[in-house]
Amino acid sequence: MVTPEAADKLDKFFQTFAGGGRPLLLLDYDGTLAPFRVDRFQARPWAGVRELLARIQRQGRTGLKTRMAVITGRPAGEIAPMLTLDPPLEVWGLHGAERLYPDGRRELEKAPAATQEKLEELREHLRRDSLGGLFEDKANGVVMHWRGASARKAKLIERRTRALFEPLARMEGLALLEFDAGLELRVGRNKGGAVEAILAEAGAGGPVAFLGDDLSDEAAFRAVNRVGRRGLSVLVRREWRETAVDVWLRPPGELKGFLERWVEAANF
Repeated sequence: MVTPEAADKLDKFFQTFAGGGRPLLLLDYDGTLAPFRVDRFQARPWAGVRELLARIQRQGRTGLKTRMAVITGRPAGEIAPMLTLDPPLEVWGLHGAERLYPDGRRELEKAPAATQEKLEELREHLRRDSLGGLFEDKANGVVMHWRGASARKAKLIERRTRALFEPLARMEGLALLEFDAGLELRVGRNKGGAVEAILAEAGAGGPVAFLGDDLSDEAAFRAVNRVGRRGLSVLVRREWRETAVDVWLRPPGELKGFLERWVEAANF
């Protein structure tokens, strides 16, 4: 059940739709729109979520249709096959360093040459020795996952990964990103930067919400919190954790309830 305080915040947020302006619905994918899977390519949206997003995508008058974007740690190209929306959504991948437009255009932030060289050295190291975890190679960084490992093995993988990643994170341009069951050493814009870029393009006026679940979403939550009354940060997660959000929703039921309210509020 949504708490009375959360219900009041939701009511006040959806009242801002009456003030006009184009709504912005910004969404994380894994853990938010879809349950986590050890094989990330099996992470399909919660039942009913895709249909609600399609309804939001279709509704509203020209110029006032909800602008939706997925902001994810995945490479941007992985999202469209998961959501199967037509047209596909705008996606900010690699935690915001990559942008994929609905028409297929792609932008990727470039890392300095010295940083790229250091990342390539690290990739080669992890291809030879993945530290017992699952190594993921990204265009702007390297990732170590230990989801699905036993508690003892996960602690060992994390300790070995930190010993390798943390000294490199002190290099200019590189940052260490923590998330559930993993660490990423990366370069480029984070999710908060992606939200700020979208808000700058959109201009002031319409309601904006960001829905996420993980530690990597906190920068985006804070960016939306700075918007004021017309902004709403939403934690979508089955268990509570300390966070900067306005509202906590448990998936899939409360998530779908939120999207249904969006459908009603944006139907002008």
